Amino acid sequence: MSDAPKPATRPANPRFSSGPCAKFPGYSYDLLADAPLGRSHRAAVGKAKLKQAIDLTREVLQVPDGYRIGIVPASDTGAVEMAMWSLLGARKATMLAWESFGAGWVTDVVKQLRIDAEIKTADYGQIVDMAEVDFDTDVVFTWNGTTSGVRLPNGTAIPADRAGLTICDATSAAFAMDLPWDKLDVTTFSWQKVLGGEAAHGMLILSPRAVERLESYVPAWPLPKIFRLTKGGKLIEGIFAGETVNTPSMLAVEDYLAALNWAKSIGGLKGLVARADANAAAVADFVTGADWLANLADDPATASTTSVCLKFTDPAILDGAAFAKAVAKRLEAEGVAFDIGAYRDAPPGLRIWCGSTVETSDIQALMPWIEWAYRTELAAQSKAA
Repeated sequence: MSDAPKPATRPANPRFSSGPCAKFPGYSYDLLADAPLGRSHRAAVGKAKLKQAIDLTREVLQVPDGYRIGIVPASDTGAVEMAMWSLLGARKATMLAWESFGAGWVTDVVKQLRIDAEIKTADYGQIVDMAEVDFDTDVVFTWNGTTSGVRLPNGTAIPADRAGLTICDATSAAFAMDLPWDKLDVTTFSWQKVLGGEAAHGMLILSPRAVERLESYVPAWPLPKIFRLTKGGKLIEGIFAGETVNTPSMLAVEDYLAALNWAKSIGGLKGLVARADANAAAVADFVTGADWLANLADDPATASTTSVCLKFTDPAILDGAAFAKAVAKRLEAEGVAFDIGAYRDAPPGLRIWCGSTVETSDIQALMPWIEWAYRTELAAQSKAA
């Protein structure tokens, strides 16, 4: 084993999972005491809580008036599927993928909906050249690649006068990155990412252009009940006022409300973005001084500030996948980092969640432990060879 000493400081919170993510600082179950458990979500108290969640989402995310915000089933996946099944098919689509979830949306559109679509992909650590995308088609993309550690740096390439719709999976970006609402027609995310909420509920945000499409276009395929956003050619406005399609967890709703109120207390969107930026910068500062570790993102301008993916670059490592898993296992055994192995479809390495609920001091404390685990595992590998 390595003689490298263990770092003296441990992260106060070792939860660096990329979803479900860490609860916000100061979180307590006491914050959920007002949840209307055992009451109908259709009762006045239930509808009021759901409407409050929508209103606070608008306030914190700074969503423009005229955009509808709805709570939908099945987390971010349900929100994306609802959008694609309800909106696509009116014109040609362009599917952009630079990580596993984006690739999943490609599969659904091409193999399930079977619509005319151009597919543009990029390898892990890279993104598609947005300047080459035809935005007169309907474009589906992830803003932040949760499994690849890359993101769109901005929405500059999306034209204001586009003819098609933009459908953006923003589940690891919303609340931690500035989203250009005028460039996004459909935006989806889940509660369990940047705000550390509970799973199973998704958010669907529609621009006026998306609403116009919904009210003027009927897909050629049948829509399951949980995907239906219109009735008689008109938007079901109740969905966007707290009347959910299916029964939500009022405990999870209360948890989301607590996270939204915490977000307001630290300065809203500006404060949330600043925290994620500081966390990602702490990782980047450490990586700059390590010749055995690198960010998976090829271009720093596209490097994620939430799901930061790292790769080991030491040529002495014999089996990259086994090595990375062993490092993650050592860190978990020490109780300093849970769930930071790379996603199963991604290149071998580590994935550190740097979203807004994570404390920068915990990121700073974690990085020396990663070096300790790396050197310890490298020594073990050498002895076994």
